[in-house]
Amino acid sequence: MHVQQPAQPSRIRVDLLTKEFPPEIYGGAGVHVAELAGELRALVDLEVRCFGAPRDTQHVTAYAEPELPGEQNPALRTLGVNVEMAAACAGADLVHSHTWYANGAGRLAQVLHGIPHVATTHSLEPLRPWKAEQLGGGYALSSLVERSALESTDALIAVSHGMRQDILRVYPDVDPDRVHVVHNGIDTRAYRPDHGTAALERHGVDPDRPIVLFVGRVTRQKGLPQLLRAAFTLDRRAQLVLCCGQPDTPEIAVETAALVDELRRGRDGVVRIDGMLDRTSLLQFLTHASVFVCPSLYEPMGIVNLEAMACGTAVVATATGGIPEVVADGETGLLVPIEQEQDGSGTPLDPQRFAADLAAAVNRLLADPDHAARLGAAGRRRAQKEFGWDVAAQRAHAVYRSVLERRPQVPTAPTS
Repeated sequence: MHVQQPAQPSRIRVDLLTKEFPPEIYGGAGVHVAELAGELRALVDLEVRCFGAPRDTQHVTAYAEPELPGEQNPALRTLGVNVEMAAACAGADLVHSHTWYANGAGRLAQVLHGIPHVATTHSLEPLRPWKAEQLGGGYALSSLVERSALESTDALIAVSHGMRQDILRVYPDVDPDRVHVVHNGIDTRAYRPDHGTAALERHGVDPDRPIVLFVGRVTRQKGLPQLLRAAFTLDRRAQLVLCCGQPDTPEIAVETAALVDELRRGRDGVVRIDGMLDRTSLLQFLTHASVFVCPSLYEPMGIVNLEAMACGTAVVATATGGIPEVVADGETGLLVPIEQEQDGSGTPLDPQRFAADLAAAVNRLLADPDHAARLGAAGRRRAQKEFGWDVAAQRAHAVYRSVLERRPQVPTAPTS
């Protein structure tokens, strides 16, 4: 007897909208999109739309920021890209945007083409008020774009439960049932210990001396000034290696440089490396680090902590945002408590205490390398077991399906 097999769901076309995509990546959101896209291609017909120079990868289209007359705010150029992206989404079943830079394109495509818009939140503009230093009136514009887009999405994906709580607190009009948690992932085949020393030697770092490592952008969010103040009381046997991305503003660049110079006058072994490291160099630094430190004041999840864990390195991190969902206190690293201002800045209420607690946690692991090694080994096991991009893609795909199944057909807006 012939048994009819259940019909397989048809593949859908998803347009992934993002500012960053390889090779132009400068932050965790860009890593997230690149890794997620690689896994989603097995599940959907994927078109990636990003900012920047032309790409030669199939099904990836880049859009240059338009030239505007006069000295216009950069946020306006972002909106120009959003218009082009939205127009190109004709024929998609669903659009999925990442960060405010592309949220506007998702919202426009949703209205113009009558298709669902899903957005992943990697951070929230109202919780990054220091961006006003960087963007001026553009920060008010980015906040407006984000609010309009997120409050009207068909579904929101938060990268942690902490991020979900932030969404519902900052945007109380968002229906909690529309907010899903899909953790960031890590490819533990790509991120694994690399005991080579070429990158360390190239930058003058002694592989036989303890290393305290920071990797991140020079921005208020990442807490680098707090780490530099803590570093004055770090074990003097250790080197402090700072792998710094581009500063957000000239002001924080000057502040950071002054702190580094002051620190160097009091101790040796302070190495600052500016710019994004290539993968091999990053792996070598992460592997050789005695302690990886993440002093963030605002961190919805923090992929870089997973990268360190995947390389078998113990992590000391701030107990804020989504970090406690990644770093298991006392099992894969140490969490540093923090009491913060509730004005969105995340500023420590007691900066001296936070710096002292940060230094104490790092020094504790420097003094007991066997303990640090056990935490690092447990961190790799946790990364392998609980965080994977394949799982993240499957969960995102489930969100797409649920949205498409419950969303009524919306007529496309007339074009004339």
